[in-house]
Amino acid sequence: MRRVSILGATGSIGQNTLDLIRRAPGEFQVVALTGGHNIAQLAEDARQSRAEFAATAYPELLEDLQAALAGSGIQVAAGKAALIEAAQRPADWIMSAIVGVAGLAPGLAALEQGGTLALANKESLVTAGPLLLATAARHGARILPVDSEHSAIFQALIGEDRAAVERVIITASGGAFRDRPLGDLAHAGVAEASTHPNWDMGQRITIDSASMFNKALEVIEAKEFFALDPDQIEVLVHPQSTVHALVGFRDGALMAHVGPPDMRHAIGYALNWPDRRDLPVARLDLAAIGRLDFALPDPARYPALALAWQVMHVGGHAGAIFNAAKERALDHFIAGHIGFLEMSALVARTLDNGLRDAQTGEITLESVRRCDHLTRQQMDRLIAA
Repeated sequence: MRRVSILGATGSIGQNTLDLIRRAPGEFQVVALTGGHNIAQLAEDARQSRAEFAATAYPELLEDLQAALAGSGIQVAAGKAALIEAAQRPADWIMSAIVGVAGLAPGLAALEQGGTLALANKESLVTAGPLLLATAARHGARILPVDSEHSAIFQALIGEDRAAVERVIITASGGAFRDRPLGDLAHAGVAEASTHPNWDMGQRITIDSASMFNKALEVIEAKEFFALDPDQIEVLVHPQSTVHALVGFRDGALMAHVGPPDMRHAIGYALNWPDRRDLPVARLDLAAIGRLDFALPDPARYPALALAWQVMHVGGHAGAIFNAAKERALDHFIAGHIGFLEMSALVARTLDNGLRDAQTGEITLESVRRCDHLTRQQMDRLIAA
C-alpha cells in the first residue's frame, strides 16, 4: 500500500486527487491532508480517508479543526509550521496543490524525503525553479508535473530524444473573455472573470485564465521543468481545450496530447506513474467534436502573456517578482480596488522596477520570501498612489 499526502486537499486539485484515491480502495494510505479556511471539508476528507494528520494553514482555525475531528484519533495542527510537518511525514507520493508561493516551502520539505512530488503548484518552479530542481536531485526525489499542459508535454516526450525537441506549444482556452469585445474588458467584473468556459477550477486560477496570467506562469514553468530556451515555447488559443500541448521535433513532426478537459487525467497519470490505469474521465468522440481550432493570442487582449518572456530572459529572481506582483494584483482586483486590465499594467510596472536587482544573489527560500514581501509592498504602494 502506497502512502500518500495531499498538500492543498480542499482545493479543486486536492478534491480530484481524493476522488481518485477513493476509487482505488486498498491501494493508498492517506498520511496527511492540509487545507485553508474550509475546515468542514478538510475534516470530512480526513475522516473519510482515515488520514493520520490534518492541518490548516490558519492558526486561528485550530480550535475549529480540533472540534471537527474530536474523537477521530487524527492528529491536528495549524499554521505554516504545520504545513511543513505534513510535508515531512514519511510518504511515497505527495501532491503539492497549495495555491501560490505559499506552496514552495512545503514542496521543498516534501522533496527532502526523496519520494515523488506531484507538482500542481506552478509557482514553485516560477519563483524558485533552480532551487526546486536542485533539491530534488540532491535527495534523489522525483517531480512529476500535474498541470494539464506540462503533463501533456511530459507524456509526449516519453521515449524521445530530448535533443531532438525543436519547440513546445502550450494551448490556452482563452478564458472567460476570449470572445468578449476588447473595449468591454476595462469594465469586466470579478463574477464574470470567475466563470471558465471549459474547466472547473477555483476562483483565483479561473480569473488568471481570463487574464492569461495563468498561462504566463505555465510558460515559465515549462522553461524551468523541461530546460527549454524561451524561444522554443509557443502559446496558441485553443477554445475546445482538448489538445493540451504539442511537442515539435527537428524532423517536423508534432506530437500532440489530446484528452477531455478533466484534471483527473493529469492527476491520475502522476498518481499511477509509470503505469497507466483506468480513470473515470470521458472518452473523446472526435467525430462529435468535429473541429479543433487554434489561433495566436491577441497581445492587446492578453498583455500579461508577453511578460513571461521578459521574466525568462532576465532569470534570477524575476519569476519571484512577477508572481508576487501577479498575486497581489489579483487580490486587489477581487477586492474591487482595481479593474481587470489594470492588473497587467501594474504588474508590468512592478516588474520593470524590480528587474535591475532580479539577477543578483543565489536563489534560496529566504531570498524568494524576501523578494515576494518587498514586491507585494511595492504593488500596494502603486495601487494606493
